[in-house]
Amino acid sequence: MLLTHGAASAALPPVALTIGNFDGIHRGHQAMLERLGSEARKRGLTSCVLTFEPHPREFFSPQAAPTRLASLREKYELLAARGVERLHVLRFDKAFAALPPEVFIEQVLVGRLKARWLLIGEDFRFGARRAGDIGLLKKLAGRFGYELQAMPTVMHAGARVSSSTVRAALAAGNLAAAEELLGRPYSISGRVVHGDKLGQKLGFATANVQMKHNRPPLTGIYAARVHGVGAAPRAGVASLGVRPTVTASGRAVLEVHLFDFSGDLYHEHVRVEFLHKIRDEEKYPDLETLKAQIARDCEAAKSFLMDHRNA
Repeated sequence: MLLTHGAASAALPPVALTIGNFDGIHRGHQAMLERLGSEARKRGLTSCVLTFEPHPREFFSPQAAPTRLASLREKYELLAARGVERLHVLRFDKAFAALPPEVFIEQVLVGRLKARWLLIGEDFRFGARRAGDIGLLKKLAGRFGYELQAMPTVMHAGARVSSSTVRAALAAGNLAAAEELLGRPYSISGRVVHGDKLGQKLGFATANVQMKHNRPPLTGIYAARVHGVGAAPRAGVASLGVRPTVTASGRAVLEVHLFDFSGDLYHEHVRVEFLHKIRDEEKYPDLETLKAQIARDCEAAKSFLMDHRNA
């Protein structure tokens, strides 16, 4: 999949386009992408997703913005897996936020991206003060030579599918509900980096996975499956949180202990799937108590993974 930024090259072909944050690529997003790909093929166009970095809500109100379900790299990987041919990332800054909606259509959608077919959600708003809507896009379609279609809300099991509902399920520890909404287990990917080696000292060596999420959408101890360590996924137990027993930094850290594994994973890029929440993170009086709890967590994770495999 081609990744482009800012002012796109004039040599790139016209596109069938959809626009949005696409955080998490849930079932609703997947339905849009399937339709995008189908219409692009019919018209001989390149299927393209336009997204923004940072998210507009992060720009306007960073402290109140929702947690991200996926980093930009994870979004790229998920979109590529759904067959999208091009991802265009626009920097969302003060100048872009002030762009009148008519100018956004003329300069960005038509001028830079050469959109010939456009798919948007029914509630899509854009431009300065969110003044642009589907009505304006319809009004200008003939002048600028693009077709416009709206995507109705996608429902699953009687409920609207959205990034917000996925976040709520993850925050509640309901991994099964999140998996239903996503169509896959929730995962975080990143490069294995050096940590403080505490897990190794306690007898449970861990891979410290670098996260791009400043505020991850879930915390706690989980039965996990890790991709990127050999040909097949590896079972393990993951800890995602601020590690209150050993530090007061308040910085979230993702650590994974792989069962029946020994080796050097530094600098490898791995993807951690969260399959089942074992418990919330806790602060223990000493390292020996923490070590005993880690052993119980490992047994709980193994038990779940065995049952899950046999289900």
